[in-house]
Amino acid sequence: MNTQSRKAFAALPLAFGILLFSCSTPSKTGGKPSALFNGKDLSGWHADVPAMDTVANLQIPFFVKDGELISNGEPRGHLITNEVFSNYTLDIEYRFIGKPGNCGVLVHASTPRFLYKMFPKSVEVQMMHENAGDFWCIGEDISVPDMEKRRGPKDKWGTIEGKERRIINLTDGSEKPLGEWNTMTIRCMEDSVKVWVNGILVNEGFNATATKGQIAIQAEGAPVAFRKVNLTKN
Repeated sequence: MNTQSRKAFAALPLAFGILLFSCSTPSKTGGKPSALFNGKDLSGWHADVPAMDTVANLQIPFFVKDGELISNGEPRGHLITNEVFSNYTLDIEYRFIGKPGNCGVLVHASTPRFLYKMFPKSVEVQMMHENAGDFWCIGEDISVPDMEKRRGPKDKWGTIEGKERRIINLTDGSEKPLGEWNTMTIRCMEDSVKVWVNGILVNEGFNATATKGQIAIQAEGAPVAFRKVNLTKN
């Protein structure tokens, strides 16, 4: 856990800390999961990789190898579901390949290339090594308890370039050692988003400005393998 995260977590009200650990394991939703990634190909997804618009012979950074969905990290972009979803639980198994780095899953994604001519309008659930579970606001916003401690001064909050878009998670100690598979569960229900990493509740947001959208996986500099991307309707 980094220093900023420790300070934020230590400052949380006792009652909220008790709630965090008493609800650490995600409960079953009762629905039947469907595989967004079928283990064979990228059916149901499309890629948006801006550099491929102008640079010849670039290869798409998303592909399937040995039954795993690979995000190769470069060139940077997003793999986006064709379908729009609302009120669901997303169950993911992922691990970094080789050196650790950055990646993320975007929920409630809509307008493509909204930020930096790259990121679709969305709420990002961070997978970056040692920061899994952070929220990043990309054109959409979300609130959490102790907002100023976890996001910075209120007058700097925002969802566009130059604003405080990061909301740090509650604990960075939830990830497994490098090379091991991690689980991430993201539950979107109405205007709330909850995130568990390896069964530990690491973030919980409310009053999200979007309640539906596409789901996107990033290519953001580091190779990452996904062996499960399942969605269950709540």
